[in-house]
Amino acid sequence: MLAKLFSPKEIIDENTQNWILDTFAWAIENFDINVLKNDARLILPTNEFYPGTVSSIDEMARAIFVNTKNYAGMQKWPIELISTVPTSTTTIEDLVLGATIRGDHAEVSLSPDNSPLMLGFTPKQVNQPQDFIAAITQALAGILVTSNKVLPPGGQAYLPQAIDLVACFMGFGVIFANTAYQFRGGCGSCNNASLNRQAALTEPETLYTLALFCLLKKQAMKTVKGHLKSHLRKDFASAYKSIEQSLSSSTQPALLALVS
Repeated sequence: MLAKLFSPKEIIDENTQNWILDTFAWAIENFDINVLKNDARLILPTNEFYPGTVSSIDEMARAIFVNTKNYAGMQKWPIELISTVPTSTTTIEDLVLGATIRGDHAEVSLSPDNSPLMLGFTPKQVNQPQDFIAAITQALAGILVTSNKVLPPGGQAYLPQAIDLVACFMGFGVIFANTAYQFRGGCGSCNNASLNRQAALTEPETLYTLALFCLLKKQAMKTVKGHLKSHLRKDFASAYKSIEQSLSSSTQPALLALVS
């Protein structure tokens, strides 16, 4: 009884918790654990992560895109940003993936006849940088997840949720939580001219995934809370404390490999 009395509040049900843990383990197994261990950082909407001055909307958009692509570990992927409607006919299926698909040593290519995958944007989006970063990240995560041959837990029906989770797995959980309901319409696929996104994970689910990332990366809770919207901070703290208590008893080898 005392254990229950002093247990942190659960912000999502047990089945959803288990899906997030299982899907995070799936992401570790499929999207290069060494990148998560050695390169991944918690990306914050600050000048530290998106520095510099620009002279135009296009220049700002491209700077944000390049930084986001690098943080996602997809710097080697043939994906470009364009301010007009994309005309490329290249599809995700045209990509050729090697054994390593993220980081500086990624093996991702197209045949010489194919042009890069194109993501479009509109100037109005760039005026809200955090939302723009979230949209780019979801598009990149969508390409990564769709190109993978192993479906996430739950199968095809759970691809939208898995894409949002992978964005958090890449380090963008704070930005995703802050923008969970900023966009309406669109999807996280390539060739999306508007670069809008529709959240597939709820705010509590996103916060739980963010807390899991932070604990696996040994990121202190106090360094994160101040960057979240005020109404999200209490639930983030609850999720963080809950996972902190339960992570050591996880039966997922992929998660235990990071905890140990």
